[in-house]
Amino acid sequence: MRRGAGLLALCLVLVTSLVTACSGGDGDDPVRLRVLAGPDLAVLAPLLDELRDATGVDLRMEHRADAETRNPDRGRYDLAWLSSDSYLRLTDKNATRGLQRTPTMTSPVVIGLKPGVARQLRARVPGARLTWADIADAAATGRVRFGMADPRHAGSGLAALVGVATAAAGTGAALRPEDVSCDRLRGFRSGQTLTADTGPALVDSYADHQGEADALITYESDLLALNASGRLDDPLEVVRPEDGMVLADFPLLLLNPARRTAYDKVTQWLRRDSVQRQIMQHTLRRPVNTTVTRDARLREPVGNALFYPDRPAVVETLLADYGDPDRRTTSQVVFLLDFSGSMRGARMAALRAAFAGLSGADPSASGKFTRFHRGERLTVVRFGGRVLGEKTVTVTGAKDLDALADTVARGGYGDATAVWSALDHGYRAAARARAADPDRSVSLVLMTDGENNAGLTYAEFVRRHDALPTAVRDAVPTYPVHFGEADAGALRRAAARTGGRMVDASDSSLSEAFKEIRGCH
Repeated sequence: MRRGAGLLALCLVLVTSLVTACSGGDGDDPVRLRVLAGPDLAVLAPLLDELRDATGVDLRMEHRADAETRNPDRGRYDLAWLSSDSYLRLTDKNATRGLQRTPTMTSPVVIGLKPGVARQLRARVPGARLTWADIADAAATGRVRFGMADPRHAGSGLAALVGVATAAAGTGAALRPEDVSCDRLRGFRSGQTLTADTGPALVDSYADHQGEADALITYESDLLALNASGRLDDPLEVVRPEDGMVLADFPLLLLNPARRTAYDKVTQWLRRDSVQRQIMQHTLRRPVNTTVTRDARLREPVGNALFYPDRPAVVETLLADYGDPDRRTTSQVVFLLDFSGSMRGARMAALRAAFAGLSGADPSASGKFTRFHRGERLTVVRFGGRVLGEKTVTVTGAKDLDALADTVARGGYGDATAVWSALDHGYRAAARARAADPDRSVSLVLMTDGENNAGLTYAEFVRRHDALPTAVRDAVPTYPVHFGEADAGALRRAAARTGGRMVDASDSSLSEAFKEIRGCH
């Protein structure tokens, strides 16, 4: 019995040794990798068991809402799997220098529109090819209410914000600091009615509150999956903006170089045609392998891929301007318009045309981004040697813009030009507005074609301005528009003192000057 037991024990040892040798010395235990993952990667959970069985690598995913906007802890994670690492590479170049990255799938940020709204918008656009500018214009007028993830946390929201801002800049290139020196997206943001910290949470919010929005801005894959889910009253029409889209490539990043062998096994498996096909079918994201035949819903060309900004200051400005989507504040612009006798004729016609353009008559892309928007509070003050008239409206529709146009169209020219008295009057109005609503953003636009020859001197205006409450003196800028024979030096000094800047209409037109400063408040 003892001899038989010994032989049996020896056989077991030999079998165990053989199995261990054939498995590379690690037995049947998989290699476990800790992965910092964006919420958009949770949809891949059903494939992870198959990945483990095929590669011997077990990905332990930790999904974090802030994964794409934080520096990954290399002591805690072996890999990071994000929808995009653009923000990380931009804000922390040292952390990503030399970092191994492998794109695993792609999806552009697009717009999903309710069919009726899509038809209405397309009918207004030559060729029916919608752009970000068309969406911004429709949002500014209240014709589109949309949902978008918070760009401070979600890659899809930040990509959408970059796309809209790039379209507003009109350069087709990566955004520069001067392209975002004025916030041109206020009209666009005025149409936002739904938000969430992540893309998946936004989709759920829209499905639960379909009556609160007409559109959803997110990844193409999210929209296609939502349409196929049966959760919608009406499937959304996917609109790929003609002026370009930001593309996410869902990179897998190697944070721990000691795990390179396991990382290579995972990426090689993910890039197989058969697996790419599975990923496409399961997530409705586009395969990175060109050899994989695309699903019919993914055959529409991406078109113009927009560049991600290459300067941190640009993204910081965009996010600061965007603010908290759950806490929108109203803004007010006070227009101080010179109605002295020298404005008669062609100059007044130019002023009225400029206001018509801001009210929606300008069909250009820049006009759509700079128009007056729903919810904005506007004050028009006509002045000569004194204040000749004043009108304030909160824009709810065409009737409010017509009321402003009527104020600008009236006669009643003055026989002098009291520039600094008018500006002082504007600051009194700003002080009242800030007192009534301390969170309200207020700015002044001063347009004159002549030198001051009545009322306060510049020195007297300065003394009055210095005596204003800090919340007004330091937070309400003036944007003078130089026109005709106005004193450019004096206007520049006023702009510098109040935190604004002067725009010279002599080099272009009043319409272009007003568009240039729109959003700088």
